[in-house]
Amino acid sequence: MGKDLDPADVAASLLASVSVLVRRVRQVPTGGGLTMPERQALSCLDRSGPTTSAALAREVQITAQAMGATLGALRDRGLIERHPDPIDGRRVMLRVTESGLRALKNKRNARTELIAQSLTRSAFTPTELEQLTAAAPLLERLAQNI
Repeated sequence: MGKDLDPADVAASLLASVSVLVRRVRQVPTGGGLTMPERQALSCLDRSGPTTSAALAREVQITAQAMGATLGALRDRGLIERHPDPIDGRRVMLRVTESGLRALKNKRNARTELIAQSLTRSAFTPTELEQLTAAAPLLERLAQNI
């Protein structure tokens, strides 16, 4: 069965279904007061650890100016902090504060709960839940290799 699968067909199917899932989850308000760019910046800082504004802008593929505005808003709310680079004191490093981690966790928890409720309402079978569980690390590996 596996050798008959065309990677282009699999890619098209995955892109269509994952895009619908992400779009639907983003459309449902979850509170937490984070805009999408703010959540994206906080998530990236949480995953990668302290970094510079320029590196963060490159990672999320937006302009340095747009990232600057987002980071300014996050800093004003105490969700990120700036500190000198321990190796090169001329550079400024950014990191998520405890408040930022809580805001990010609250947003993640709300979205996780939204999906969990949908899995329950839609009456996914135990086998289907196992398949979704098995697919999650594969989707993450795919995303890391794009």
